[in-house]
Order: sequence, then C-alpha cells, then structure tokens
Amino acid sequence: MSATPPEQSPERPRRRLPAGLEIVLAILAVALIQGFVVKPFGVPSQSMEQTLRIGDRIIVNRTNDAVKRGDIVVFSHGDSWQQAHLPESDNPLVKVARKVGELTGIGPSNTAYTVKRVIGLPGDRVKCCDEQGRVLVENEPLDEPYIFEDHAFRSPELTCESTPRSSRCFPEIRVPTDRLLVLGDHRSQSADSVANCRGGTDADGCARFVPINRVVGPVVFRIWPLGTFGRVNAHD
Repeated sequence: MSATPPEQSPERPRRRLPAGLEIVLAILAVALIQGFVVKPFGVPSQSMEQTLRIGDRIIVNRTNDAVKRGDIVVFSHGDSWQQAHLPESDNPLVKVARKVGELTGIGPSNTAYTVKRVIGLPGDRVKCCDEQGRVLVENEPLDEPYIFEDHAFRSPELTCESTPRSSRCFPEIRVPTDRLLVLGDHRSQSADSVANCRGGTDADGCARFVPINRVVGPVVFRIWPLGTFGRVNAHD
C-alpha cells in the first residue's frame, strides 16, 4: 500500500508594493546615494580639455572631503561664484523640475556646477610664471603635463618681463582661509580663478576663489562616452 503524499499548502502570493510607492522609494534611494555617496555630472565646457571633454559624464565622490592640490573637483555656485544658488524662478514648473533635478541629478537644479583643477590651497601663494612659463606655488614650479593650449609664452620676447607681458602671467595671489584657487587644464579657454589677473601686475581684487564648503567632491570616474569609461586620475 503506497503512502499518501502530504498535502502541499497553496503558495501564498507575494505581496507587492503599490506602484506609486515603488517609484517614491526608488527616488529616495537615488537621492540618498547622490546626496551622500556619489553624484553624476555632465561636463558643460571645453575648459578641462583634454582631460575632460564637453559632454563627458563624470562621477564625483561625495564621501571624500579632503581636497588636495591637483584634484579635479566639481563645485556649486549661482550665477556667479560668489552666489550659493541660482535666482529663484517664479514658474512653478521650473521649481518642480529643479527640485527633481536636485534629488535625481537629472535635469535642472537650484545651483550651477563647474569642474576645475585645484592649484592653490588655503594660505598658498600662487603666481605665474618662472623663466620656463610654469605656475609656482610657494615659489616651487608645478609639473603640469595635463595642460592643453596654454597662453603664449616665448622667452625672451614674450614673458612676464617683456612689453607687452605674456597673458600666461599673473601676479602673486594669496589664497584666503577656507578657499581654493582653481584653474582649467585648457588654460587659454578657461574662465577660472585667475582669468581676470592674467597679463596684469596688481593682484588686488582680480582673483576669485571657491569656498571649500561648496566643493561637491573630486571627480573619480568617467562613465560616458563608453570608449573612455574608467577612472579619472587627477594628477596625471
């Protein structure tokens, strides 16, 4: 006599979250990741060529707040570097779009973002140039193999001592406390910290600096185009 197989209890259907709640949780997860871990950005200009090009999609590490000289960083600002946010819009649709952009990293947001390379740290004295046309920090020349299309500098006819002066030159600038001096790798096409100082001899008021607390983080990866996917080594 064969044994009767035990009856199997019917499988309980798995509970699924409501579709609306799934979307909300997904948005919250993305917001938390971008708020505290990593955040994607698009490169908007040619100022960091050839290291980064227009349209590149990059990833910034938000967990690393120790900025070093040579780091490529993304920082936030308003219409100018002195402002923290863009002017508020009266259009309710724009307000919603900006809020979504802040949460997801997709679309517009309440701040503008710029990517540059850190050259001067708080307290540093930065100037250009030595007799070879190099930037000096604390009177020590920087090795900058990443520079692309710098301003013309030819000794002896176009230097910091010639008339006219080379537009590569800028006077000694002291970086204030809690501020950074940043430059673009594509020096001749970069609206950076010393853009208004080049060719001049008076450093008073010509430079603009990045508040350290506005730095989102260092660039660590390029994820687009796929052919250039990989780590961004800031110091090469």
